[in-house]
Amino acid sequence: MTTPKTNPGNFFEDFRLGQDILHAIPRTVSEGDVALYIGLTGSRFALHSSDSFAQSLGLPSAPIDDMLAFHLIFGRTVADISLNAVANLGYAVGRFGVPLYAGDTIIAQSKVIGLKENSNHETGIVYVHSVGRNQAGEIVLDYVRWVMVRKRDRLAPAPEPSVPDLPPVLDIADIEVPGELDLAAYDDELAGSPFLWDDYVAGERIDHVDGMTLEESDHMTATRLYQNNAKVHFNQHTEGQGRFGRRLIYGGHIISLARALSFNGLANAFRIAAINGGRHVNPSFAGDTIYAWSEVVEKIELPGRPDVGALRLRTIATKDQPCAGFPGAESNSPGATGKYPDCVVLDLDYTVLMKRRG
Repeated sequence: MTTPKTNPGNFFEDFRLGQDILHAIPRTVSEGDVALYIGLTGSRFALHSSDSFAQSLGLPSAPIDDMLAFHLIFGRTVADISLNAVANLGYAVGRFGVPLYAGDTIIAQSKVIGLKENSNHETGIVYVHSVGRNQAGEIVLDYVRWVMVRKRDRLAPAPEPSVPDLPPVLDIADIEVPGELDLAAYDDELAGSPFLWDDYVAGERIDHVDGMTLEESDHMTATRLYQNNAKVHFNQHTEGQGRFGRRLIYGGHIISLARALSFNGLANAFRIAAINGGRHVNPSFAGDTIYAWSEVVEKIELPGRPDVGALRLRTIATKDQPCAGFPGAESNSPGATGKYPDCVVLDLDYTVLMKRRG
């Protein structure tokens, strides 16, 4: 007798509004994870690279890179949410809480907050609110994402469409600055740039200049590092018969590369405080070269913290297109058609913390 013991993953019709999911496989973060992440992305931010730099600012050691924390928490959710995904589409109201350190263990849970079948009746969009916590139960990351998921049976009845109303930006009151952080001894020379919060102006655009070519080995190692087992990234046998004829690069890897590239121009953006919104607008594949540019959307003063300010940034990542002309700049402006150039692969709205003068 044969009985099914394997997990085929959830299809669109398996989700229900309000469903709570506790994700399996807690993950203890190690220094090896940190080293591998740097090897895969080239990230150079001093706070995440040096224990002594972090300790000079009152932290016990170098915290885990914020995007590595994001990916590790995201990876917990994949088996339940996006194993049968066609594509991960976007993010909103992401809030980074307490720093994550080597030795900490993360666990994640999600709630389904929206469902909408697509007109082809072959896929649907699932909206989830996911929360990652450390071993003490403290929130490390709290965010919403939406993903296009295949249906098992295109004739299966669909639920009434329910799309959550998401704010365009995280409220300033929800931006968290670690209480133990003391920037009095912040060394901008060691951090890699003399430009602090005071030197940026709303509306300015920064071409991050450098490019990084995607390798199959890099993106597959990265997704395995996060234990993200979505078929669309790994199974060439099935994806070779799909729309693109090849595996998609995990969109989060593009976010990490854009963040790493942004060091050239934003080296003192030492912490990501929020992901206000983001969209993967075109696919990326191995062999593409990723570039990035950023616009300062807003400068934010933080109550009670004259030593640190926040910058709300819009970062655009492109493939095989240097950013000197700021491609995609008008795609999200009022009155625009909303269509991005084919070279644009990511439009990310996020908030970073940066040292202030004085």
